[in-house]
Amino acid sequence: MKNRSLGERIGFALAGWRAAWRRERSFRTQAIAALLALVALLILWPAPIWWAIVALTCALVLALELINSALEAVIDMIHPGLHPEIKAAKDMLAGAVLAISVAALVVAAAMIIQRAPELLEGLI
Repeated sequence: MKNRSLGERIGFALAGWRAAWRRERSFRTQAIAALLALVALLILWPAPIWWAIVALTCALVLALELINSALEAVIDMIHPGLHPEIKAAKDMLAGAVLAISVAALVVAAAMIIQRAPELLEGLI
């Protein structure tokens, strides 16, 4: 796998995204939420800093969901049975995704709250 071209490496990454999309409902949910965030940016048209914050937050959520899915797949392959330590590891992974997802909701709420007065003023 060493010394692959940039195009090949991007192809591997996109294959990972496709695999996650096909196999993981949580990834699909998070990806759709990221698209909705993009729609919100286009509708609200906030200051450029909000574009960066939302893009970074969405990227973090999706990246952590990919890590979660990859680790769970490896764990299931190595030890398919139930084990308390494996359950704890999977729960911790889910907790990490939950933490960044809550942070993403806070970012969305902050952006909407900041833009609400201007938007409401335009309607009245």
